[in-house]
Amino acid sequence: MSKQFDVIVIGGGPGGYIAAIRAAQLGFNVACIDEWKNEKGGPAPGGTCTNVGCIPSKALLQSSEHFEHANKHFAEHGITASDVKMDVAKMIARKDTVVKQNNDGILYLFKKNKVSFFHGRGSFVKAAEGGYEIKVAGAAEESLTAKQIIIATGSNARALPGTPFDEEFVLSNDGALRVGAVPKKLGLIGSGVIGLEMGSVWRRLGAEVTILEGLPTFLGAVDEQIAKEAKKAFDKQGLKIELGVKVGEIKTGKKGVSIAYTNAKGEALSLDVDKLIVSIGRVPNTIGLNVEAVGLALDERGAIVVDADCKTNLPGVWAVGDVVRGPMLAHKAEEEGVAVAERIAGQHGHVNFNTVPWVIYTSPEIAWVGRTEQQLKADGVKYKAGTFPFLANGRARALGDTTGMVKMLADAETDEILGVHIVGPQASELISEAVVAMEFKASSEDIARICHAHPSLSEATKEAALAVDKRTLNF
Repeated sequence: MSKQFDVIVIGGGPGGYIAAIRAAQLGFNVACIDEWKNEKGGPAPGGTCTNVGCIPSKALLQSSEHFEHANKHFAEHGITASDVKMDVAKMIARKDTVVKQNNDGILYLFKKNKVSFFHGRGSFVKAAEGGYEIKVAGAAEESLTAKQIIIATGSNARALPGTPFDEEFVLSNDGALRVGAVPKKLGLIGSGVIGLEMGSVWRRLGAEVTILEGLPTFLGAVDEQIAKEAKKAFDKQGLKIELGVKVGEIKTGKKGVSIAYTNAKGEALSLDVDKLIVSIGRVPNTIGLNVEAVGLALDERGAIVVDADCKTNLPGVWAVGDVVRGPMLAHKAEEEGVAVAERIAGQHGHVNFNTVPWVIYTSPEIAWVGRTEQQLKADGVKYKAGTFPFLANGRARALGDTTGMVKMLADAETDEILGVHIVGPQASELISEAVVAMEFKASSEDIARICHAHPSLSEATKEAALAVDKRTLNF
C-alpha cells in the first residue's frame, strides 16, 4: 500500500532538503527521497554540493592554503617552519569527515522537522488519485503518493565526447576530490569554477598544472577588469592557463593521459599528464526519473521546463535547482526550494535572480553580483564605475594579502548600484554587503555614507563606492 504525503521531494541536495524542511515548517507532511550513499552504503544527503562539490572542495582548498602559507608565507611573520610536508591521505580523510558532518547534519534536520526520509532513487510511476505515485528503489522498495511533488535531482558533470570519466585518469569533480597523491603533472580542460579551484589545490601541493580553455577570453562571465586581475595573480602563482584551445584526441595509458590540442596560434601540440580533470560544465540530471510515465516536459538540454515560479507542465509538480533553467548554484537552488514550499502553502515565495551572488574560491577569491561592465555597455546603460585596490587597505596589508580590488558599478542618473565585482581576500564574505545593498536598491552614495569598521577588508567596498563619485579617501 502506498504511503500518503502532502509533499514529496525527489532529491536531497541544497534545493531538495531545504524545500523539504521549509514545507514541513509550513505544516505539510513531507517525504524526501535521496539516493546518495556513503562508503558504508548508508544515506549521504546533501547532493553534489555536500558530497562531491562545494563542501569537500572548500575543505581541500583550506588544507592546501595552510600548506602554502606554512611553506611560503610564515617566514614573513617571523615563524620558522622547516621541512613542512603534506600527508595527502590525512587531508582527504579530513575532507571526508567534513562531508560526513554535513550529511549527518541534514539527517538531524529532517528528524527535527519531522521530514520522512527515504534512502533510494525516486521515480514517477503514474498520476494517481492522490496526485502522483512515486517509487523509491532502495534497500527496501517503497511506494509513496502526494499531490505536490518537488523535483530537485541536480546535475551531473559533462564528459568530453568520446572520453568518458574513468575517475582514475580522466576525472570529473568526483574523482578530482579523491586523488590519493599529488600528481607531478595535472591537466584540466575548462577554466571554470571547478577547474580553477581544483587546479589551485594541487598546484599548491606541488603539481605542475596546465589548464586548457576553449574560449578566447578568461572567465568570460566575470567582469573583464576583474578577470584580468585574477589571471595576473594565477599566472604569478604558476598556474599555466592556455586560452583559445581546440582539444583533439585524448589517449589514456597505464601511466597517464595524453591530450592532443591546437593552440590559439593554430599550432598542433600535445600535453602529457598523470591526471586529467574535465571541467566543461554540467548537465541536468533526470536519469531514472521516468518522466515519460507522467508526460513531464524537458527542454533540448534535458532540463525540466518550468515557468518563473518553478511550475512544470504538470499540475502540482515543481522543479528547482540545477535540473531547471538558471545558474547552477547551490544557493540559487536553496532559494527556489524555499520559494516553492511557500507557493504550495499559498504564500508568495520570491527569488531575485539579479541579486544571486557568484563566487570562485581560489586565492585570490573572485565574487560578484549584478551586471558586469561589458553587460552594461551591451545593454546601452549609462553607468559610473569606482574601483579601490586592496593594496591601499590596512587590513589587507596586515593579512599579507593585498591582491585585487573592489569594483562598483552604478547607474549614471539614479546612482543605483548595478553590480559589484571583487577579486581579493575573502571576496566570498564581502560580496554579501553588495547583495543586501542591491536587494534594497541602494545607491553607491548609501554605501559611501555607511560607517565601516576599521581596519577591515569591507572598507574597500566603501572606498569603491566613494570612487564612483571620484572621492576616495585612502587612494
